[in-house]
Amino acid sequence: MLKVKVNEKEFEIKEAADWDVLEQGNSFHILKNKVSYRCVLVRKDEKGKNMVISVNDTEYTISIKDKYDILLDQLGMSNMTVKKMKDIKAPMPGLVLDIKIAAGDTVEEGDVILVLEAMKMENMIKSPGSGTIKTIKIEKGEAVEKGQVLIEVE
Repeated sequence: MLKVKVNEKEFEIKEAADWDVLEQGNSFHILKNKVSYRCVLVRKDEKGKNMVISVNDTEYTISIKDKYDILLDQLGMSNMTVKKMKDIKAPMPGLVLDIKIAAGDTVEEGDVILVLEAMKMENMIKSPGSGTIKTIKIEKGEAVEKGQVLIEVE
């Protein structure tokens, strides 16, 4: 069984469809109940579970959950891959050159949060996960030690 979400509407597919499909690279010609459909894969994510397809020149956003994804949802483990962080610590001793965020800001994984100078090099310190900035424990121009808490995140 698969759960398929198409443009925010969910469907369950319990058995293989009786379609005639002719694959041509990233496009497909599908014949179902004597009706012809021209489908093109516009883009998909790395895991192939989220994609955008065009069916007869109309685009649809699709996400697919297989039996393992459904089981993880039922067990409450579907959000285990989301990185939650509590504190952001200094990875090395250095001098804070710039702070790119403020208390209350929302950050995503990979966002630059501050610039730290260490050994005459500017290092962009990026967020290791998603969250909201609770407090900033340092100031611009302050010297920090390795492992020192720089920012608290909710």
